[in-house]
Amino acid sequence: MVMEGGDTESCCSSRASEASPAAAASRKRRPKVEVYQEVLRRLRESDCEEACQPGFEDQLWSHFSRLPVRYALDVNVERAQEVLMHKKLLHMAHDPTTRPAFKARLIQLTSLLSEIGLNIQEAHAFSTTDGYSLDVFVVNGWPYEETKKLRDVLAKEIPRVEEIPWSKNSPVLETKNFRESVQMPVDGGDVWEIDVKRLKFEYRICGGSYGDLYKGTYCTQDVAVKALKDEYLNENVQREFAQEVYIMRKIRHKNIVQFIGACTRPPNLCIVTEFMAGGSVYNFLHNQRGRFDVPAILKIATHVSKGMNYLHENNIIHRDLKSANLLMDENGIVKVSDFGVARVQNKSSVMTAETGTYRWMAPEVIEHMPYNHKADVFSFGIVLWELLTQKLPYANLTPLQAAIGVVQKGLRPAIPKNTHPEIVGLLERCWHQDPSLRPDFSEIVTILLHLSKMVVEEKRSIKRRNIIEGVSRPDDA
Repeated sequence: MVMEGGDTESCCSSRASEASPAAAASRKRRPKVEVYQEVLRRLRESDCEEACQPGFEDQLWSHFSRLPVRYALDVNVERAQEVLMHKKLLHMAHDPTTRPAFKARLIQLTSLLSEIGLNIQEAHAFSTTDGYSLDVFVVNGWPYEETKKLRDVLAKEIPRVEEIPWSKNSPVLETKNFRESVQMPVDGGDVWEIDVKRLKFEYRICGGSYGDLYKGTYCTQDVAVKALKDEYLNENVQREFAQEVYIMRKIRHKNIVQFIGACTRPPNLCIVTEFMAGGSVYNFLHNQRGRFDVPAILKIATHVSKGMNYLHENNIIHRDLKSANLLMDENGIVKVSDFGVARVQNKSSVMTAETGTYRWMAPEVIEHMPYNHKADVFSFGIVLWELLTQKLPYANLTPLQAAIGVVQKGLRPAIPKNTHPEIVGLLERCWHQDPSLRPDFSEIVTILLHLSKMVVEEKRSIKRRNIIEGVSRPDDA
């Protein structure tokens, strides 16, 4: 499906090119005026009634003038009628009674995208000179070939886009009950306050209890924006937000999602980080039904362990390590993200109980016992099992049932029989009931690097043996 919409402050997006490199290069050489003239010619040759009306040339040129050159480069002149649709949508977007304006139609594609309960594969967005955005989304997951029901759903759901924090169409909430800005710890660190005017939203990735995650840009850089919902801006939420910013701005590691900045002035509280184009490990395993081979699993586990080792060396406990908080970039680097419940470890080990996510949570945390950085090691063990099996931990149990089983019955996920013995040993050590018997991440990194070399050597040995056997068979015959 393709969805076109407008009148949001989102003004840029990502796209997977449909055309060949040669075709794309050719399109980039065409200036806007040539595209305009070609579209005009094709519309008139097709006996388009609108194109024959007086003043149409000026109207069409005005449409192209409102949009950046990138729009002209992206237009498929063989589908000139689509330009009229875009022109109509932007006209409708001017009227508050008819916006957001959108249209849905069926096209033949294998990879698609959507923001309303579906996955976005492609998004094209073009900002006009007068503050509007023409957005084109390619989506899948719609079970019907006709699009009327989809249009009905869009008409109901798309207005939520206008609820994006500090969108020009969003209501301004009273903030008299809040401080002028969140009080942040001061230690002479670098400048990290975000200039909201340079922050642009593209689309919502996912939502949570207290905030939403968006894809956006900051000073032309692709970013992820974790924006808190206005209605939850109480003192406790502000305190948690301040703690997350305080931790993130102090950490720098290639396996930790990079902190770019934050806006600390209510109601526009947000944290901006680098955008990880590969999405989460959880989404890849459980939503896309993907799988990793053993070398890739060991590589991912090593990345995570290095990031976690860095945190622990800096006395920081993550407290919610799980596959959903492990993000992949376009180069296959995996990074630890989401420090919403992370804490600097104190000497007493007295911290909030039941912090994290039950299926990955260590028994001592579930049981309200004192805990330390070894709770993260337990969670890592569950993640490693998840990578090996592509299954959700304790999938046949509710989260609470799983937590009770972990504490009262020593429940652990079943390890597949064909798992490498050394990986089995590592898993069992990571999720040991006694935290003191779990390895530190520094040791885990060493084990994983050793395992990686071993697996590579085993593969080479098998390949050499197969080559020798392949050469010897004719002689044997």
